[in-house]
Amino acid sequence: MARILGVIGSPRKKGNTHILVDAVLQGAAAEGAATETLFLNDLRILECDGCHACWKSGRCAKKDDMNDVYPKIVGSTAIVFGTPVYWYGPTALMKGLIDRFVYFNCDANRAGVRGKNAALAVPFEEDDPATAGPLVTFFQRSLGYLDMRLAGQVIVPGVTLRGEIRKKGAFLSDAFELGRRLAKSR
Repeated sequence: MARILGVIGSPRKKGNTHILVDAVLQGAAAEGAATETLFLNDLRILECDGCHACWKSGRCAKKDDMNDVYPKIVGSTAIVFGTPVYWYGPTALMKGLIDRFVYFNCDANRAGVRGKNAALAVPFEEDDPATAGPLVTFFQRSLGYLDMRLAGQVIVPGVTLRGEIRKKGAFLSDAFELGRRLAKSR
């Protein structure tokens, strides 16, 4: 059974990012996938200080919630990264999570993500879709470096107010279909 992990890097629950990620997960569930949602704002994830203890021992030296997140990442079939665009990149919450992916940048841990599918769910205030370009490039490069595959994305410009994305049904349909594809791909 496919296991799809939704990671929400917005500090707003029930906001546009949450709604968009939820649409992807609903699509995955419609295909029989098990889904789980992580709200990064509810977790204590410390910054990576580059000590590389994880490369030597296979375990991160930080004593925080990321040690519970690593097995969820490894156990997933695909990961949906949801973040609004903040200053042309991901939120600090999401950036902190991705910084801790250095854990997977060694032979002992790389197998946990190699070949894993990922998707992006990105709402933002500006109307120009190109606004998300630097953020998408950030994920393409970061995930590609770890031999992960960016299998799809839903980029939704022009949403600011909480729940405003509900007025953009075509994007929510795209998100649902993305979830279905993630659940079917292995």
